[in-house]
Amino acid sequence: MDNFWQSCSAQLEQELTPQQFSAWIKPLVPLDYDDGRLRVAAPNRFKLDWVKTQFASRITSLACQYWEQPTEVLFVLDPRTNVARKPTSAAMPVTSDDDSNGSYGGSAQAGISNEQNSYPGNFERAPEVQAESTAVTARRDQSKINTALSFDSFVTGKANQLARAAAIQVANNPGVSYNPLFLYGGVGLGKTHLIHAIGNQLLLDNPASKIRYIHAEQYVRDVVTAYQRKGFDDFKRYYHSLDLLLIDDIQFFGGKSRTQEEFFYAFEALIAAKKQIIITSDTYPKEITGMDDRLISRFDSGLTVAIEPPELEMRVAILLKKAASEGVTFSDDVAFFVAKHLRSNVRELEGALRKILAYSRFHGKDITIDVVKDALKDLLSVQNRQISVDNIQKTVADFFNIKIADMYSKKRPANIARPRQIAMYLAKELTQKSLPEIGEMFGGRDHTTVLHAVRKIAGDRAKNPECNHELHVLEQTLKG
Repeated sequence: MDNFWQSCSAQLEQELTPQQFSAWIKPLVPLDYDDGRLRVAAPNRFKLDWVKTQFASRITSLACQYWEQPTEVLFVLDPRTNVARKPTSAAMPVTSDDDSNGSYGGSAQAGISNEQNSYPGNFERAPEVQAESTAVTARRDQSKINTALSFDSFVTGKANQLARAAAIQVANNPGVSYNPLFLYGGVGLGKTHLIHAIGNQLLLDNPASKIRYIHAEQYVRDVVTAYQRKGFDDFKRYYHSLDLLLIDDIQFFGGKSRTQEEFFYAFEALIAAKKQIIITSDTYPKEITGMDDRLISRFDSGLTVAIEPPELEMRVAILLKKAASEGVTFSDDVAFFVAKHLRSNVRELEGALRKILAYSRFHGKDITIDVVKDALKDLLSVQNRQISVDNIQKTVADFFNIKIADMYSKKRPANIARPRQIAMYLAKELTQKSLPEIGEMFGGRDHTTVLHAVRKIAGDRAKNPECNHELHVLEQTLKG
């Protein structure tokens, strides 16, 4: 037993950074091994959860290699700390951090800077264990980070490989590389996953980091709460003291001048202190409506990266990985069938997978293409029945490997202008929209611009076999 753990620890020490090994592996204690079952103890719930999600598969693999047989690894709380739950006499009251109430780490009256006193319950432990667990648990709860969203669970392809590379660089060098990091793209493409992965990595490397993930709408509610409670000093003290601030969907700041002002102050304070800021949006910074120019210039001072809709092979990889995480094996034919019919985003693929699994389990059937057709018949019929301008723009952008935002922009290089004209042509051919309506959906262009595009592409199609083939492929893709 001891020999195995020495071997396992030595291997993990080579694979991990010194900080990771010291924070997560060193505190583990092997308890016993019996009949293919290994029990390993962690000193507190936080470390237990992290080790299970981040290192369980690797430790299991090493255990199977060592004993040369299938081994189940069970992670448990250290028996010395897993005692009955009971408040200590010196316990501080728990302060609320409920997002629904617009709070930001405690009430304005109590003072946000007292967050170290806010933690979910108390256990009687050895003093050093209690101090560590209380602080770390409070950090995790305050951060609002989703521990399930890691770099390991993020499927990478051409559509997001630059964004992932930038995110990893930021996670390894917070406050130094790309500050701020600004990620933009449509819904369900993985922006939120990536910024949670950065937060998880930083918390893994340095559990004492002060991190906060927050949706832009919640930040607006925090500003309103500070107004109501006359608590702007506490508000600033909290947000200006963070090591990592993750703001999701910042386009919701548009038109809200006081929110933008407070965020500008927080932005300046964090950048000056070399603390990391990461922002997501559904569009390029300069195209956010109602955003102060000085904020937009700050966003552009770091690195701005787009996340595009996933290409076919990436959608297949996502489906296979998520199916495997559910303990289900998909055939390639089934995965390609689903991926070809669901093209817009990862969230749509996840919803389809849940429907397929539920249908398969309820009816006791293996997952085949026919079963998938039955499980998704409502979704597929709607997709076949409705071709929207939005879907045309996404499909054409994906086909020509350009940004969806280029469909609305004023850029006119040939590699952007021609796909935009093709999208306008398909919108006229495949939808009931009028020329002015189509022009409006392509960045407010005049109807004569749309008419010119339609006539040009129609002429090219009649004369150019390659153009005709491209349009045929796009039409078949859109029609499913």
